[in-house]
Amino acid sequence: MNSAETITIDTVEQYTKLFRCPSAHHPLLSICQVTDIKEMAPIDVPVKLNLYFIVVKDGAFCTGKYGWRPYDFSSGAMSFFSPGQIHLWNERPIQASSWGWMLAFHPDFIRKSPFWNKINKLKLFSYETNEALHISDAERSTLEGIIQHIQNEYHRSIDMHSQDIILAQLDVLLSYSERFYTRQFRTRSSVETDLVARLQSLLHNHFSDKGNKTVAAHDLAAELSMSRHYLSDLLRKTTGMSTQQHIHAYLIERSKTLLLTTNLSVSEVAYSLGFEYPQYFSRLFKSKTGQSPLAFRRTT
Repeated sequence: MNSAETITIDTVEQYTKLFRCPSAHHPLLSICQVTDIKEMAPIDVPVKLNLYFIVVKDGAFCTGKYGWRPYDFSSGAMSFFSPGQIHLWNERPIQASSWGWMLAFHPDFIRKSPFWNKINKLKLFSYETNEALHISDAERSTLEGIIQHIQNEYHRSIDMHSQDIILAQLDVLLSYSERFYTRQFRTRSSVETDLVARLQSLLHNHFSDKGNKTVAAHDLAAELSMSRHYLSDLLRKTTGMSTQQHIHAYLIERSKTLLLTTNLSVSEVAYSLGFEYPQYFSRLFKSKTGQSPLAFRRTT
């Protein structure tokens, strides 16, 4: 589809009309139960949603695309979407037994508050949809309590305290979400026991290809079918090191081998590992080993 066929949603009012949500009680915020949604927007029509969008659902059968990548909207999970992304849904009937809610808010709702700085630093809004937060029954109960507080305030008449109270609850919601993601990383580490081995294999293959001189964290994440932030967070929780730190560790070990087993100059070693400037390599080597590359070669 071309860009002319894309529906752009800039306001909460447009959002509620598109999703057939109940009319919003706040001009910059909407919250509703998934069972209140009669139709999941136009089917197979791309929608650019310029709002923050948080969804918790269980049993709401719907498949869709986010940024043109497919995802399953049916299993019990919590997803976070940042403004400006493209969504596309393939509707299925929402079951009466479904549970969940949809929360959307305009960037202006948080722009003048300290919460603005926090949400722009949160990595969970940059995770891919297949990296959704899968919640336990206990976590679901916690989320229900927080969202109930938001709903209670949302349905009250707006006064000078409304926004601050809702923002405080949103802050709590996202703080718990970060905690639950930490739990998910820890429990998933048993499933991803070969993650480091796969990462090392990718690095080895990358540097074994003489025509490929550079590697970045986002390249490795793409090859592992993960977002850059999710991979780095998962590695950090599993190994204590980010993706970039793993790359640096690999480069240092490989450079040690080259320094000790070849006659390559320090500059040639640096270039062979993808460094554009040898001084950057020397600086990294010394920061990780306490020695310059030449000192390492001479004393080992």
